[in-house]
Amino acid sequence: MALTGAACTASLTLSMASEAVAAEQVPRCVKVRKFFNQGQQRYVRLTNLCAKRAACYTIVVPHRANPHGRLPQGATKDVRYGTVAGPRALYVKTVPC
Repeated sequence: MALTGAACTASLTLSMASEAVAAEQVPRCVKVRKFFNQGQQRYVRLTNLCAKRAACYTIVVPHRANPHGRLPQGATKDVRYGTVAGPRALYVKTVPC
């Protein structure tokens, strides 16, 4: 009986944890089109794929403050995040607005 109770408690805990994770996830609206250099600056071209809401993002750059911003619904934008002397961005993360 104790074993059954422990199994039920573990199952309930896992289901509550997965529901909490699902509630915290942000829709993946920001899509990276390309990373590129123009002159001495580094850029990333971002597109908001969500048609009904703005999307917020953070550009992850090692050993530097991570630039962040907001894209209006359906917009495409070139975002400058550093110089060619600095490190390249690793990825772009969608964050809650």
